[in-house]
Amino acid sequence: MHHEFKYKLDFYYQQALIYLITLIMYAGIRGTFVEDNFTLVFNDPILYFIAFFFGSAFVILILNRIRDRKIIVKDDEIIFQHRFNRRSITVQDIEWIHIGKERMVQTAGRFQIIILKTKHRRRAFRIRLGRYERERELLRLIEQLSEQTPKRYKRFQFTRKK
Repeated sequence: MHHEFKYKLDFYYQQALIYLITLIMYAGIRGTFVEDNFTLVFNDPILYFIAFFFGSAFVILILNRIRDRKIIVKDDEIIFQHRFNRRSITVQDIEWIHIGKERMVQTAGRFQIIILKTKHRRRAFRIRLGRYERERELLRLIEQLSEQTPKRYKRFQFTRKK
């Protein structure tokens, strides 16, 4: 079993497109027609502001496209890979897996995040399902891997006596 899940870039495409449309519309509104010629006002600070946002959104889109992030799930390991690095986690190295939702994020869906705690790393890995293609299939494969590992430890809760 070898399944590859690419990082979605839909949001970055939409963001760059919205800023581009805003830039074109604002430039069209601010521009003037003089004797059948269209002249653009270049000394408008709002135009520079919108152009800055479009440029930064476009650069972020290109950088994420170059990075080419993906998750590869195999029978006995999970691989986090991008163009410059590759990190592999075997099932034996996983201390626990938690599949649930984030408290601070208000997106729809019961399963939003997968937290992998490894034995040799202090911080846990977080996989946000909505950021990868075929998220239901990714969830199903991680659930199959989680059957081979222990469940997340419940934190001790203090209860008050009445």
